Amino acid sequence: MPAAHGVAVFNELTSETARQRLLTCLHGPGWATAVLAGRPYPDVESLLATAYRFGLVLTDDDLHLALSRHPRIGERPADASREAAHSRSEQSGVDAADADLAEKLHAGNLAYEKKFDRVFLIRAAGRSGPEILLALTERLENDPEAEADVVRDQLAQIAQLRLGALIDELSEEVA
Repeated sequence: MPAAHGVAVFNELTSETARQRLLTCLHGPGWATAVLAGRPYPDVESLLATAYRFGLVLTDDDLHLALSRHPRIGERPADASREAAHSRSEQSGVDAADADLAEKLHAGNLAYEKKFDRVFLIRAAGRSGPEILLALTERLENDPEAEADVVRDQLAQIAQLRLGALIDELSEEVA
């Protein structure tokens, strides 16, 4: 089924069901409310653009909540939740068997958390472990305000990817 059908299904979900599905894409209640307020969406592009736009302006509370649902890079959650499945898939470019990379990512994660008091977050989908490590190392040079902007952008990108997958799922559920 085309994505347009998935958007139509999304538009018809009850507010509570749509909210719960959105929160698996980005766990920020204010973000979900803002995206829901845009319904009905005429197409997937406008839905994804809206999701991204509101991801860039997350409140500090939504940012904190969203980050609390993301594991450290290199650590894959084992639970069966939709968010955990997304994380495992998105981090598939990080070779769990590469001990040297795992050690460097772990050290980088700790340095990042010490400096910024939050988990390092990056849109890992499509990136290799060494690319992620390089980005982590570079972002350690950011000041807190600049890094907060980068994190919001990364969350917004992740939300777009996950929302696109959700729309695909909705297309298939009713096919």
